[in-house]
Amino acid sequence: MQNPRVVLVEPLYQINLGYIARVASNFGIKKLYLVRPRCRHNGKDAIKYSKHAYSLLREAKLCRSIDEATRGCDIVVGTTGLWRKSSDSFFNAYAVQKSKRFLKRNRKVALLMGRDDTGLTKEELQKCDLTIFIPASKEYPVLNISHALAVILYELMKGQLENEDSMEWAYADQKSIAGISRLFWNSIRDRKDIRNKKAVLFAFEHMVKRSGATRKEINAISVALSDKYKKKWR
Repeated sequence: MQNPRVVLVEPLYQINLGYIARVASNFGIKKLYLVRPRCRHNGKDAIKYSKHAYSLLREAKLCRSIDEATRGCDIVVGTTGLWRKSSDSFFNAYAVQKSKRFLKRNRKVALLMGRDDTGLTKEELQKCDLTIFIPASKEYPVLNISHALAVILYELMKGQLENEDSMEWAYADQKSIAGISRLFWNSIRDRKDIRNKKAVLFAFEHMVKRSGATRKEINAISVALSDKYKKKWR
């Protein structure tokens, strides 16, 4: 896994931004993506608390939406301090230390950090391929956003294999996943026994992305879906 893209949704406090820049720099993050910031991302307090990582704030990419901020990424990882909120959004939540097995074979990971005050909404979590949380005290499970980022980056990036990139060619890319998603949609779109077809499609796409499928696996499944679709319309 390459260094994840850190995306902050509507950051509110300059102090947190400063600390986030510092933590991100500690783990080799080269750029921050800010979605509709509610404070000056390069304000006095942000600069003060970022220390030697001020360049991350100065060069941060400002985005109008989560879709814009995560464009080009293979998998989007949402974060929450209240993991049950993600279960209400249909998709699975994992403790951060257990999520790495879904990410190690995906090249470009977007790490979506919620608002300082309210986190990510259920609708925003639905845009994510999986949701991660940090196991903490039941009495007070929500960490400060900069502290949470430090724990998450440490867990995701420790013990990376130096030669992992040599196998990049073997794994399915976005184009392959988009292709098999279209085939899957063709196989279910006219089925009357499936009420919420879009939810089923989302579940399929997220499952494929989490699996870290190889190109060979995607091609094999594509053949099966294609044959099924052709036979149905003969």
